Amino acid sequence: MVTVSARATDNPVEQLAQDSRVVRGLDWLSKNQDWITEQQIRITEIPAPEFTEGERAGFVRKLFESAGLKTQVDAAGNVIGERAGSDPKNVVLLAAHLDTVFPAGTDVHVKRDGAKLMAPGISDNGAGLAALVAVARALNESRVRSKMTIVLAADVGEEGEGNLRGIRKLVETYRPRLSAVIALDGASVEHITTMALASRRVEVAVTGPGGHSWSDFGTPNPITALARAIVRFSAIRPPEEPRTSYNIGTIEGGTSVNSIPFEASIKVDMRSEREGELDTLEAALHGAVQAGIEEEMAVAQAKEALDVKFKVLGVRPGGELAPDAPLFAAIRNVDRLLGNRARLERSSTDANFPLSLGIPAIAIGGGGRGGGSHSLAEWYDPADRELGVKRVYLTLLAVAGVEP
Repeated sequence: MVTVSARATDNPVEQLAQDSRVVRGLDWLSKNQDWITEQQIRITEIPAPEFTEGERAGFVRKLFESAGLKTQVDAAGNVIGERAGSDPKNVVLLAAHLDTVFPAGTDVHVKRDGAKLMAPGISDNGAGLAALVAVARALNESRVRSKMTIVLAADVGEEGEGNLRGIRKLVETYRPRLSAVIALDGASVEHITTMALASRRVEVAVTGPGGHSWSDFGTPNPITALARAIVRFSAIRPPEEPRTSYNIGTIEGGTSVNSIPFEASIKVDMRSEREGELDTLEAALHGAVQAGIEEEMAVAQAKEALDVKFKVLGVRPGGELAPDAPLFAAIRNVDRLLGNRARLERSSTDANFPLSLGIPAIAIGGGGRGGGSHSLAEWYDPADRELGVKRVYLTLLAVAGVEP
């Protein structure tokens, strides 16, 4: 059981943690760890590929309603529950994303390996969603009234090509009143994401006349052109400072082994600690593709032209939490009270969008331990979850404030 230390007398969160109503919520979290794990398993076993989060959203909505929240589903598909505060002009948003990176048909049945739970999405973001519904229940059990209105949301579109559409909609809805955003992503309590990693996702599609592999031999080949481009682009060494990366995540094209394809495409993910580096990297991608097409045309026996189209699939803006932000002080004071040490981290999460607008935001884990994220071997161990959910609960209340 995680106990809240009362020795840090200079810590303003100490008084909050000793409030009898807040203690009721902390006690509920301590006593209901098995229930939280059960909900995490049930959530994980409902498939939620990007753009198809509806069934999982419906389940989370029922959990919100059982926690006394009046709920709605907005136009983006986000599930929202509000707890009115005494100051309706200020809102703190606690959100966890519903979607996973795994396509339809992936086996998401949870299996056990000793203490570990094994399933795609069990940690990212089963752990975040489980913490979200656990905090909703703890708030209801506590009967505490906050100063700021608390909005709890299970949002869509965080992964892949979702382009943060869920958090964008939430920020758009609450922006005039939005004082802080806490995103729950994964399990780890060892970091606080206060810096948003900028990213850009681009699709490159090359088209040509196509033809028969024998009778039309020599016709320019879109796959070969893109292969030449990939070799050129992959030879680029991005800077180590600011750290910058790229990944060619998918390649598609062709209809049969004996047909010259009429179309081929790749999807490229580019990330950097400095947003301007993405312009440089995208320009290099354009140059590599153009060079690959020209090289393919130079060796082709037929001169039908290849065409190329670039499409931006998503943009995640950068930003940083100000070190003097009350939200930063709140999470640091909660960690001191709980005896938790956490490093500051830069990552790509739902916190990106509010940070890019100057809205205080962080991303933290829901507790426990996890690994193998975005792989079929993903796992989660709930043994240390209690620390994580109490950390979320106390940070939320420290930011929102509690009425006497």
